[in-house]
Amino acid sequence: MTIQNSATAPDREAISTARGGTVAALLGVASFSLSAPATVWATQGMGPWTATGVRGLLAGMLAIALLAGLRVPRPRREDLRGLLVVTGGCVIGFPLLSALALQTSTTAHTAVVTGLLPIATASAAALLTRRTLSWRFWTAAVIGAAAVVVFTFTRHHGAVSIADLYLVAALIVCALGYAEGGRLAGHLPGWHVIAWAVVLALPISLAITLIAAPLEPIDLSPISLVGLAYIAGISQLGGFVVWYRGMGIIGVAKASQLQLAQPLLTLVWSVLLMGEHLPVAAPITAVVVLLCIVVTQRSR
Repeated sequence: MTIQNSATAPDREAISTARGGTVAALLGVASFSLSAPATVWATQGMGPWTATGVRGLLAGMLAIALLAGLRVPRPRREDLRGLLVVTGGCVIGFPLLSALALQTSTTAHTAVVTGLLPIATASAAALLTRRTLSWRFWTAAVIGAAAVVVFTFTRHHGAVSIADLYLVAALIVCALGYAEGGRLAGHLPGWHVIAWAVVLALPISLAITLIAAPLEPIDLSPISLVGLAYIAGISQLGGFVVWYRGMGIIGVAKASQLQLAQPLLTLVWSVLLMGEHLPVAAPITAVVVLLCIVVTQRSR
């Protein structure tokens, strides 16, 4: 009996750790699901370029305070390349491109299009780590992605809008940032990864702010300030802390597929908070990709 207990203890500990990683990743997904509505609120008071620059500045200054206060050592030279990928994809590229897309698209449409992000992230992770995934995983991931593509084309009657082009570019750069950040979180605390990434982005964030602010209209209101605070403190920093932690524990591929739930959550927020009309195909698509999560999480 003692031998059996000692043999199963590591398995129980591993299961508990994996569950903790799944919960952390899901908290990140929940945090990101409000990013689109918050971005819309922020851009009601400033242009998309200004909002991107300011959110980066605020997140960067908060990260500096945390890193300095806790006396975190500088990242190793071999980690700088990966951190720069996170900076370009998650701190500058995705926020800017998604903000530009939201100028001509609804949050509901944007949410479902970004449902392609999980398979893009899993693909990027597979290429970067050269790890193989089961056929069940890829089948479920492809079905979820296909459902999103069908939804997009039916919404635009087979045409591709400029917002969709922005979103495709955003998906590519963000997938690389997620995959590289998840890899780094395998040996670095998740919050170190995003904190150093936003700090490295500070010169770019400052330049964008200084150039864009005089050119774009600024008319701040309480709701725009709330949106700005959210995308800076949560979307750009806090959400990534738990997201990268989850990735570091359960792996980039499995964590990425949990984000298939993000469109469903954002659709709910778009109706409750933005008063948007919910197309019939949107919840159907969201349910399909949600079912795919179950399959990917049970795959090897």
